[in-house]
Amino acid sequence: MLRSDNGNEKVSFEVPDLAQLRREGLTAVDMHYHTDHSDGRVRVHQVLAKARRAGFGLAITDHNVVSGSLHAFQERGDLMIIPGMEVSAFDGPHILTYFYSPKDLEDFFRKHIQPNRQGSPWLAIKLSTQEIIDRAESYSCVTIAAHPYGYLLFNKGLQKCIEGGYVTPEKMKRFDGLEVICGGMTHSLNLKAMKLAEERNMSFTGGTDGHLLFDSGGVVTCAPEDTLERFLDAVASRRNVVIGREKSARQMIANSMVVMTKHSRYFLPAVSINYQQNAPRMRHYIRRLREQQKEEPK
Repeated sequence: MLRSDNGNEKVSFEVPDLAQLRREGLTAVDMHYHTDHSDGRVRVHQVLAKARRAGFGLAITDHNVVSGSLHAFQERGDLMIIPGMEVSAFDGPHILTYFYSPKDLEDFFRKHIQPNRQGSPWLAIKLSTQEIIDRAESYSCVTIAAHPYGYLLFNKGLQKCIEGGYVTPEKMKRFDGLEVICGGMTHSLNLKAMKLAEERNMSFTGGTDGHLLFDSGGVVTCAPEDTLERFLDAVASRRNVVIGREKSARQMIANSMVVMTKHSRYFLPAVSINYQQNAPRMRHYIRRLREQQKEEPK
């Protein structure tokens, strides 16, 4: 279990008691959530209403788009809303970017992400992981590798891409931290992500990766801060905790159906993007097999 210097647990796999967290002076934020501005089903006003009732904040991290996040920030009232976006790199990893101001988020999107989106706007953009991180470093923001070991057969996690040889290990050093509880991942892979963050002494976050209303607030990142700037500072300096549990199999299936339905409208561009991404990986895989065969004693 990831622990602080005084031995307290920093990551807990349990349903968050949001009322108790508030009594302890902690602000709880679901730092990975998708709305109908990308491949989720929920409208911004719906998830904001639930967040107010239940008592948690949000980072709306739609894929390669910021309209939902900016809308939430405008309508935030007394909620903690973190301006953010999940960027899909061409070489595989998904990158959660959290900004200290909505102005910086919008500027980053318009200058660097929007011009590089492709025909299927929520899939991989034309920029590599290094190019995205290079450009993000011009802003005050925190970069987190989403679901570093996932998803399933797809190379959408940083560590999975490193292990596959698609991304060099040095790229890990460019990130501020790792997502250690992703609601859409299996428990075993979240445990691996938590261990990796601990070994590398990296910052860590958690979020539901939700696409439906019942997902929201099931995984939260908590810090004893009540302003956007201080909350992100706490995350960057590891003065936070993460509490939550993964979705059930039924919930994961429901989320997958929503995502597939939303992406189906871009079927042909999606096929093209996946081919562009996977053709080099297949060549890389075949090359590695041949090298291994040459090394085997005859």
